[in-house]
Amino acid sequence: MTTTTPHRLAVLAATLVTVSTLTVGPALADDPPGSTSSASPPPEIDANSPELMLPDGATLAPAKILDIKQVVEEEGGEQRREDTNVDVTFALQAEVLFPKDSAKLGSAATARIAAIAVEINKQNSGKVRVFGFTDNLGSYEHGLTLSKQRADAVQQELAKNLDPGKTFDIRGYSEDYPIADNRTEEGRKKNRRVEVSFPRTTGG
Repeated sequence: MTTTTPHRLAVLAATLVTVSTLTVGPALADDPPGSTSSASPPPEIDANSPELMLPDGATLAPAKILDIKQVVEEEGGEQRREDTNVDVTFALQAEVLFPKDSAKLGSAATARIAAIAVEINKQNSGKVRVFGFTDNLGSYEHGLTLSKQRADAVQQELAKNLDPGKTFDIRGYSEDYPIADNRTEEGRKKNRRVEVSFPRTTGG
């Protein structure tokens, strides 16, 4: 039989009293009803702490809106749409617009250009840029002529479907500004293109 001395009883009673007087924080809003949280309160922050202050003479950089770019490309790459906070750009591969080494629009071109015109009218853009590009085959001078002729052809078709009052910037860049590797036919095919771009003026 185990006996408990008065001294041990006194120590045990003091321990129980100490445990019973521990306080637990109030229930948090996210806790289930009737529960309590043992989370400690957040630490206090000294607003005058040197670690939270800029060095003498330092200033914060001016706020700016980062340009977010979204690109959607058809599976075969025939058409690519690029949207940013500033403008919209459509890139059409030359093969879906023109016969080889030609600036005469093919039968499939009309519908594609008309769809772009709908978007320009929707954005209510006043200025439209139409730029032509070629690959690096052939002479640079021939590329300049062909890319400009193709840009002109697309602009003329666009104008038929646009609201009045649009102004155009039309250029041919030959093999300048490639978007793919000109060492492969797949890359050259992407580089042979006409780009139509216009400012984004609505939230659409």
